[in-house]
Amino acid sequence: MAPFRARAARPHAVPQPRRTLALLVPGLVLALCGFGAAQVVAAAAAPGVRPALGTPAGLEPARDYHTYANTHEFRVQHLDLALDVDFEAKRLSGAVDLRLERLAAEADRVVLDTNGLVIRRAWLVDGEAVQPLEFRLDDGIPVLGRPLVLTLPESVRGRSPLTVRISYQTTPQAQGLQWLTPAQTAGKRHPFLFSQSQSIYARTWIPLQDTPQVRYTYTARITTPKALRAVMGAVNDAAAPLDGDFAFEMPQPIPSYLMAIAVGELEFRATGPRSGVYAEPSVVERAAREFVDTERMIEAGERLFGPYRWGRYDILVLPPSFPYGGMENPRLTFATPTILAGDRSLVALIAHELAHSWSGNLVTNASWRDFWLNEGFTVFAESKIQGELYGAARRAQEDALGAQSLVRELARLAPRDQVLAVDLRERGPEEGFTPIPYEKGRFFLNWLESRAGEERFMAWLRGYFDHFAFRSLHTEQFLEYLEATLVARSEGRIRMDEVREWVYGPGLPQGAVLATSDAFERVDAERGRFLAGTPAAALATQGWTTQQWQHFLDGMPRTLARAQLGELDAAFGFTRSDNAEIEFSWFRNVIRNRYEPAYARLEQYLVGIGRRKLIKPLYEDLMATGAENAAFARRVYALARPGYHPIAQTSIDAVVK
Repeated sequence: MAPFRARAARPHAVPQPRRTLALLVPGLVLALCGFGAAQVVAAAAAPGVRPALGTPAGLEPARDYHTYANTHEFRVQHLDLALDVDFEAKRLSGAVDLRLERLAAEADRVVLDTNGLVIRRAWLVDGEAVQPLEFRLDDGIPVLGRPLVLTLPESVRGRSPLTVRISYQTTPQAQGLQWLTPAQTAGKRHPFLFSQSQSIYARTWIPLQDTPQVRYTYTARITTPKALRAVMGAVNDAAAPLDGDFAFEMPQPIPSYLMAIAVGELEFRATGPRSGVYAEPSVVERAAREFVDTERMIEAGERLFGPYRWGRYDILVLPPSFPYGGMENPRLTFATPTILAGDRSLVALIAHELAHSWSGNLVTNASWRDFWLNEGFTVFAESKIQGELYGAARRAQEDALGAQSLVRELARLAPRDQVLAVDLRERGPEEGFTPIPYEKGRFFLNWLESRAGEERFMAWLRGYFDHFAFRSLHTEQFLEYLEATLVARSEGRIRMDEVREWVYGPGLPQGAVLATSDAFERVDAERGRFLAGTPAAALATQGWTTQQWQHFLDGMPRTLARAQLGELDAAFGFTRSDNAEIEFSWFRNVIRNRYEPAYARLEQYLVGIGRRKLIKPLYEDLMATGAENAAFARRVYALARPGYHPIAQTSIDAVVK
């Protein structure tokens, strides 16, 4: 999933390092910063006392607490899916065959995850013969849905593999699907459907073992209205006729959160011999120009991390209501149109989703507690790819924004949520989707690299991807592997007590590797000149990158005069920017200072896009800055909410009250 892209912290909000040792890397400055407990860690041990760090008491590392499935008795090996897409009813209907490996000889039931599904019938399939199965939906808890229990006959006791077939249909409220009317698309002519299965939303459109512990291959047959194209996170045929009948195969085993489908008026453009882009006709050419470097990114990834094992890497640009920046569905990344800036300045998101082809899709977190094994490795890999393609300066800016975001989150989060291996028992998995697994995870790997040396660490990383390829692992398995390989050969430069402090301890350990960028120092100087009275038009901003503009705007004081905002807008055209990230940073200043000339465009922005990272903070700002802004938020949200994805709706419902 797309990273929590950083916002530059305000000067008064950035914890100051107690000590700084500069570590110079060509084109990149890394600061080894030790932060005081009161600055970063909300609760810390008394001076001189080191708390015992390790797996929380009672937690079973190998268990996924967010699934009902009896994966210790049966595991899905392969899935055959046949679905009909009904836009009028907003429903998928059909059947799924699950081929199960038996792990427990005496097990007489199969338990699957569902949420909101209508289960019609179930069978045991033995070649051409089918035998009806008894089934029931047991009570569950809302966040996890309800377990589907299939009772097996005595005749198959001990047999493996087994195939069960389930006939079912979804409901219009399925959280993992969004149904768009023609008016909500770019072309305005046809409806659109897309899925978002991460974290536990695959169970809202397929009954299965919805846990990243289980990986399976699949085939699918999708029936759609003619003139529309279906695509999946699988082998796609861009030349398939639009006859309403599409077949797919995924030959590599994937976890359920990477199940993906989309249906709409889509065209394809190649961007390389094994890459291309799908999008609506009015968007596809623009998207192809934006993603012209995709093949170079794949080649950079292979040089750094080993072979690309998924065949093709295509990108689907979705309508604006997609709630995330991107989703790393194998073979077909789903992406938001908000990254189409026209100058390729936001393609770090594509580098991130591509990097998941090694970290996450190839080597997968076994549960959502271990999410950092996906995202921390991916942000680290993204940064390496960015440096390969666009140079150390661009990489340094991205890394510095990430560091600022991490520091700010550490000041906000409770200690239990500042750890990499976060305890999510009795909580929804997305409570762990903060910048901690992304940014703290990345800086942990930076620290390992600084201790081991770049050449040795990158060789170790390639070996890690090879060793665990197409497997899921939990944090403790990772630590065992790390200790037996990298740590054991580090000649004492890496110690496991330090490693455990990174993984299990809150905040940042002494010696955390954080990034800075001298390009931001120049931005800070120009912002200071403006605040001291230099006209905006006289500032030295020529050639600034998107990241520098973000830093410039995010570092403004909370209070600015209307005349200052007007001057900035006149000089740089922020209110009408084509860059969604720069607009976001601008609108935060607009809201805090109620700069009314920008409110019409702010309304268009909130109604026109559904990317949660870009809209939720704006609603939060509006609700926190007076009655007029709160009333504006309620009015605009009433207009915008029907076009938002259910995931975004759930998040923002809690904000706009």
